[in-house]
Amino acid sequence: MKKIIRITTVPVALKVLLKGQLKFMNQYYEIIGVASSGNEHNDLHRDEGIRTEVIEMTRTISPIKDILSTYKLYKFLKQEKPFIVHTHTPKAGIVGMLASYLAGVEHRFHTVAGLPLLVSTGPKRILLNLVEKWTYRLATKVLPNSHGLCEIILKEKFAKSEKLQVIGKGSSNGINIEYFNPNTITDQEKTELKNELQLKDEDFVFVFVGRLVKDKGINELIQAFEHVSKIEKNCKLILLGSREDHLDPLLEQTETIIAQNKNIIAVGFKKDIRPYLAISKILLFPSYREGFPNAVMQAGAMGLPSIVTDINGCNEIIQQNINGLIIPPKNTEALIDSMMYLKLHSSELLRMSSNSREIIVQNYQHDYIWNELLKVYQDTENQNVI
Repeated sequence: MKKIIRITTVPVALKVLLKGQLKFMNQYYEIIGVASSGNEHNDLHRDEGIRTEVIEMTRTISPIKDILSTYKLYKFLKQEKPFIVHTHTPKAGIVGMLASYLAGVEHRFHTVAGLPLLVSTGPKRILLNLVEKWTYRLATKVLPNSHGLCEIILKEKFAKSEKLQVIGKGSSNGINIEYFNPNTITDQEKTELKNELQLKDEDFVFVFVGRLVKDKGINELIQAFEHVSKIEKNCKLILLGSREDHLDPLLEQTETIIAQNKNIIAVGFKKDIRPYLAISKILLFPSYREGFPNAVMQAGAMGLPSIVTDINGCNEIIQQNINGLIIPPKNTEALIDSMMYLKLHSSELLRMSSNSREIIVQNYQHDYIWNELLKVYQDTENQNVI
């Protein structure tokens, strides 16, 4: 059985972002996961049934450590002789593509699930542009996980169109629509969670799912909710996600509002977000940049419309006035207007809610995405035979 090595910077990306996909692909190829150290390696053995290898990689720019990571990965690839190396995340991309090129791996795939450089400026932007270009140059196939990302890559001249391919209708892994289903959460579970969060039946609950960082639009989100909650007294906001203060801190003003506004409920990272979505009305997702956001798909599958920014991925999942609203990025006033509109127009909210799950079911089931990627692998294998 031919080997395919899937590489991410940290093992949680293999575990969460590719959940189920590695086990599926392991039926057709020997899948080996590579990432930095972490307890998730044990989870991958148990849940996905794959072998993994620990090679340390940093998420920040660190030339000496990056060279060491590349050398260690090169030695591993020379030993394993894989059919395909398939990388995810920016640092794993440049390290993995360079190491596999040097090791003589013929087929080198890189998935693009977002471009952090889009919100960078100055010398950092120049450096990130260079890294991105070299990653794509070393790859034999580049897989943007949204059509919008594909257009950005072409516009920035990072790669030529013949090297690019979007899998299915977008997304790196699709979504498990049986798991993300409003019927999986009972009325009793919803009541218990509301009691735990001290929510009343008449409360109108907005929810955010993701990292609590500037790039996710949290500063604008908190400002908007602060305004709305002063007008509509029964509004609540649940913040679901972890912080990355060392990488992308929030404004001090934002932190103060989160701490002082009693209508904001920050619950941190939760392994199972479904109960929180089940007691909410609308997902707020004012991100600056995305690949193909899982949170928007997950909320949609649970029957929630979303208010999202007009960026790639978000504006592909959400159709204006059909399953949500699309607003300009970094626009607090537009976010306030959209929140107030859906809060005050219950019939519109109900109509968008009823459309939300159907759109996800029709377009983004995970087995559809998996089979589309499998076709790419198998087509590559067949080309070798020919």
